[in-house]
Amino acid sequence: MRFPEGFSGGATRAGIKPSGNPDLVLMRFGVPVAWAYVATTNKAAAPCVLRGRQLYASGRGLRGLVANAGNANAATGKAGVAADLRMAELAALRLGVRPEEVLTASTGVIGVPLPVEKIEAALPQIVLGPLADPVAEALMTTDTRPKMAEVTLPGGARVAGVAKGSGMIHPQMATMFGFLFTDAEVDPEDLRATWPEVAGSTFNQVTVDGDTSTNDMAAIFASGVKGKVERGAFWEAVEAVARELARQIAADGEGATKLITVKVSGAASEEDARKAARAVAGSILWKAAVYGNDPNWGRVLAALGYSGAELDPERVRIELEDIPLYDGGALPFDRAEAVRAMQRSEVRVFANLRLGPFEAEAWGSDLTEEYVRFNAEYTT
Repeated sequence: MRFPEGFSGGATRAGIKPSGNPDLVLMRFGVPVAWAYVATTNKAAAPCVLRGRQLYASGRGLRGLVANAGNANAATGKAGVAADLRMAELAALRLGVRPEEVLTASTGVIGVPLPVEKIEAALPQIVLGPLADPVAEALMTTDTRPKMAEVTLPGGARVAGVAKGSGMIHPQMATMFGFLFTDAEVDPEDLRATWPEVAGSTFNQVTVDGDTSTNDMAAIFASGVKGKVERGAFWEAVEAVARELARQIAADGEGATKLITVKVSGAASEEDARKAARAVAGSILWKAAVYGNDPNWGRVLAALGYSGAELDPERVRIELEDIPLYDGGALPFDRAEAVRAMQRSEVRVFANLRLGPFEAEAWGSDLTEEYVRFNAEYTT
């Protein structure tokens, strides 16, 4: 996948990941870009998040991004703050811009000092180019595959994105990076006002294990070099890219064998729809049932009930794929057919609350022995 016009990137092996895989990313923005940003609500947020918030509050445009994978640089005290700033300074020197024009991002093990000397040595090795694939690959930590998505708008402007995320995934936000790039010209105020809503309906609807990270962020950068586009079409494209990246993150959950998609309709409010869908996607019992191909709809109803959404169980209808399981009460269904439906790589659940016009989706993954083994034996 190629970056939209005005963006170039590259990656290299800095020796931060024990695996020796690529782990350092540098992005050049050809012009000062308009951008929008959301990040973790975790109170133990890493220096890169704290610094990102400061840059965002300043309102200045950005000229670059530097990210490392393998070290979160979180819970590292004043030394971690200094290391994050130094990473920005080194990237700025490489790009020929000011440090305050470079966004930093780190992901990986918490509580380990960031080896800035490795970053300093490796940055000159990065060759910047139009392909996004090296960037997506270098951002991975426990991911099993890179995550990319793109949409082309009428007139040729594009929205393209890369993401990483596999474990420690739960809304507000997850252990994820979501970076979207567009060459469309966008009003900066509209970008800032609308992006949190898009992130809320996509990246913040992903849950793998109920843990919210210290380092995650989702941002969109607009170079504007392709000129103006129709607003509705632009935001539709942005949401499509963000949704596809969110789905890829959920499908790549640590140890996952299946993607769980939950769609809730008929909710009394947008927030109710989102809460209800997230509750089902994040239910440990339902995730285990999906792994075991058990169409235990009671776990879905229970999750809807504790989600905090307005609910009347006598109005609720639950379907697994196209198989009705519950409609104000238990329905007769072919269990063997339902078991077969749950053996697919994506298991879809539909719940109609019949209380209003609002709907939302959430995505998760099944809970497997591999997830437990991985997180019991490996420091992430």
